[in-house]
Amino acid sequence: MNNEILRSIRSHLAASAPHDAREQVSRRLTQINADLISVDLRQSAADLFRLNLEAVNGHCVIAQGDTDIARALTQIIADLQKTNLRAQRIAISDNPIVERLMYLTDLEIEALAIAPNDIFSYDVGITTAQAAIAETGTLVLDSADERHRLVSLVPPVHIAIVDASRICETLGEALSLLRNGKELSRAVTFVTGPSRTADIELTLTVGVHGPQELYVIINR
Repeated sequence: MNNEILRSIRSHLAASAPHDAREQVSRRLTQINADLISVDLRQSAADLFRLNLEAVNGHCVIAQGDTDIARALTQIIADLQKTNLRAQRIAISDNPIVERLMYLTDLEIEALAIAPNDIFSYDVGITTAQAAIAETGTLVLDSADERHRLVSLVPPVHIAIVDASRICETLGEALSLLRNGKELSRAVTFVTGPSRTADIELTLTVGVHGPQELYVIINR
């Protein structure tokens, strides 16, 4: 009886061997895919940021160098000028990079001003961003480095320019990047997509407490 039981066990083990081998291969492939995805996300923070920004109705353009960024600015603003957003009065931050890029564009506009006092009369605000968070598609604006708080929040359209090297995977990494051995600024603004709010009936409204359109140009 014992011999018959052992023979039956051996027989079933032999029959299951090919299935076991396939299962091991499948597990290895699953792990390899997971590892590749993990590596890809680490190497493509800009792509992950773009994916998550567009998921909250933001717009993203990938550019390479000043000429490409100026071309992207020209296209974005020219397209906006065909809508009811007008895009004729442009407010920019005090970052000299933004002013230089605007003078590289080929645009017909009514006014261009650096952080103007009458900011509420402007159609578009253009700034840079000191960091970005890939996992949420969030821009991080540090007012200690740039006068951009009102420029980024008041006009109906905000266009932000960020270097791909400043895109971090997580909030913690972004804050560490901003600190960089110094005390964190008292005014750090986090921007995730266009402004949105909902009333007590959960009716979503865009652009009530900030811009209704957000464009991000990533400089790779």
